[in-house]
Amino acid sequence: MKISIVTVCYNSAKTIADTLKSVSSQTHSDIEHIVIDGGSKDDTLALVREWARPGAIMISEPDHGIYDAMNKGVAIATGDVVVFLNADDFYKDTNVLAKVSFVMQSEQLDALYGDVEFFRADQQDIVVRRYNSGRFTADRLGWGWMPAHPALFVRRDLFERYGLFRTDYRIAGDFEFVARVFKQPELRHRHMSESLVCMQMGGASTSGWQATVQLNREMMRACQTNNIPTNWFKLLLRYPLKALEFFRASA
Repeated sequence: MKISIVTVCYNSAKTIADTLKSVSSQTHSDIEHIVIDGGSKDDTLALVREWARPGAIMISEPDHGIYDAMNKGVAIATGDVVVFLNADDFYKDTNVLAKVSFVMQSEQLDALYGDVEFFRADQQDIVVRRYNSGRFTADRLGWGWMPAHPALFVRRDLFERYGLFRTDYRIAGDFEFVARVFKQPELRHRHMSESLVCMQMGGASTSGWQATVQLNREMMRACQTNNIPTNWFKLLLRYPLKALEFFRASA
């Protein structure tokens, strides 16, 4: 099973080397790494040339936002499975892709998702939160739940069947895609109950209260667009449960 990893980046010289090394160290042999750069002005491109897996594809040009860049990656991906690894994230261990490939092939899954461990930039070895993707089920889309996106592996043909990411979303385009695809009753998917990705705190959807407000507005729109019943109470109720993930990580 060929896995295409899409990494979207812009001026990511401080973090992307760890991402690239993580992909290069995977034991799974059939990997395609696609780096979509938005026209970085720092040393990002030099680091990609130095540390990327042999045969990696790199495109560097202006884009119209993160979801436009992700769509560019999907458009040139040739793998059976596509996953998105951020430029400040890395895989939990060297066997992640091998394990994912084995499970998806043996169980003939359309999608597989695992957990994500969050760390702070200056303390990579300390887990401050574990995102439990096992809380997600298709009937909880209206409550705002989705699998952790960097640990979500999907068959490439899902993009052909249901479409790419919508570029009119700034933060919740990944949620809208999940809502559009996972509401399909025939979709074969399941949770893999282990951490697959280590993710740095401070992404676009967690960078302050204004981002939180916009995120929830876009999630509300995504549910309405895809005929998924929801309301503000349902969407906001997930935050107390998310807060518990910090306490459990430190316990």
